[in-house]
Amino acid sequence: MSKNIVCFGEILWDVLPTGKQPGGAPFNVAVHLNQLGVSAQLITRVGDDDLGTELVEFVTSKGISPEYVQLGKTHLTGVVKANVDDANEVTYKIVHPVAWDYIQHEPALDELVEQADMLVYGSLAARSLASRETLYRLLEHARFRVFDVNMRPPHYTKEVVKYLLGKADLVKMNHHELAEIMSWFGEETDPAAAMQWLAARFDLQGVCVTCGADGALLWTNNQLYRAPGVAVEVKDTIGSGDAFLAALLKGWRAGQEPGENLRFACATGALVATHLGATPVISEADVQELRQERAAL
Repeated sequence: MSKNIVCFGEILWDVLPTGKQPGGAPFNVAVHLNQLGVSAQLITRVGDDDLGTELVEFVTSKGISPEYVQLGKTHLTGVVKANVDDANEVTYKIVHPVAWDYIQHEPALDELVEQADMLVYGSLAARSLASRETLYRLLEHARFRVFDVNMRPPHYTKEVVKYLLGKADLVKMNHHELAEIMSWFGEETDPAAAMQWLAARFDLQGVCVTCGADGALLWTNNQLYRAPGVAVEVKDTIGSGDAFLAALLKGWRAGQEPGENLRFACATGALVATHLGATPVISEADVQELRQERAAL
């Protein structure tokens, strides 16, 4: 099995009423992969400022190499103002432009992506030309491409999302994003039919749709798998979807049975929701303990 999974895109500070916390979907996915025993690398960019220095220190503290965290002189480190008035539906105000909009292409990145099992990317990091062009180049070197859709208005266009779908092997999105994407094509919005249509239209090996507290769906091998939500006391949902994706990729990479993989991923996302912040310390053993507790109820 080759070295790692590479996550490309934003790293930033989520500014909450309680203070600031490191975040950004690709970063969160990389942290949770590492915590679940899968080596992960992060390609991103921070500003040459105190916030950037703090983020690099945090990346390192989570066991991720800062080797591919670029340092920019011209733009500040990314900041997002999160509104957590509704714990189950966090909203974000994303500052633009910032350092991660300017991830530069370097030959070393091509080599990193070529050697990795998977490249994980989202639509948010493609909002600006510089990072988008770098991503497009790296996609050509990836063995397996995972599109974590993550559409944050107004930071995406139909054209870019369609292009990124066309490059993907596996796509993960939430049920709101599925409905919006299907409306672009004037197609069926029933989740099962929509997932099957997307898989055929974009030649995808898998389509995964998260449904919040109602669990998740996975279309793969011409079959639909469902996993119920795991009932927990929610502190906040920041990072839950990213932990879900990390768990799903761990199982996918290991060739796990899709239904079991989906159930494990749902439990991982639920576990993170019982903590504040996107990257609490968790382990595979913690996830299995939660599953056993729920099974015993």
